[in-house]
Amino acid sequence: MRIVVFSDSHRDFFGLKKVVEAQPAAALFLHLGDHIRDMEDIRNCYPEKAVLGVPGNCDYGSDAPLTRVIEEGGVRIAMAHGHTLGVKGSLEPLKKWTREEDAQIALFGHTHVPVCSYEDGLYLLNPGSLGHPRDGRPSYGIIDITPNGIVTNIIYLK
Repeated sequence: MRIVVFSDSHRDFFGLKKVVEAQPAAALFLHLGDHIRDMEDIRNCYPEKAVLGVPGNCDYGSDAPLTRVIEEGGVRIAMAHGHTLGVKGSLEPLKKWTREEDAQIALFGHTHVPVCSYEDGLYLLNPGSLGHPRDGRPSYGIIDITPNGIVTNIIYLK
């Protein structure tokens, strides 16, 4: 099962569209906020795609929950934009929350900097930013859940 993760698109629908079209076999698309309305644009343009998300600090007026835990392919995935967990300062609160939720994967955004690592028994994935990447390279994340395990990657748009 392939899951595509993006964050901080900041209304760059062109970038989102490129991602969706580059990943036709993806079972699920996850948006980690800033701007969660972009998720609705994807749903409208690609109604056959499964899309879920959480709001970020720029998603004013959203009544969606700030965090979400889902289970896909037998793997629990914790989703947060990250601003309420202080991810710009430390990932420890994110890790603690992920463990409390009994999840194996922690997804976060907010920093506009990609992270793809395995630390202390947790997969950490920040897909970076499609709309305003800090290093100038728009990116997104991939999670592959297979019978042999979990693989996470960062993909840069060209």
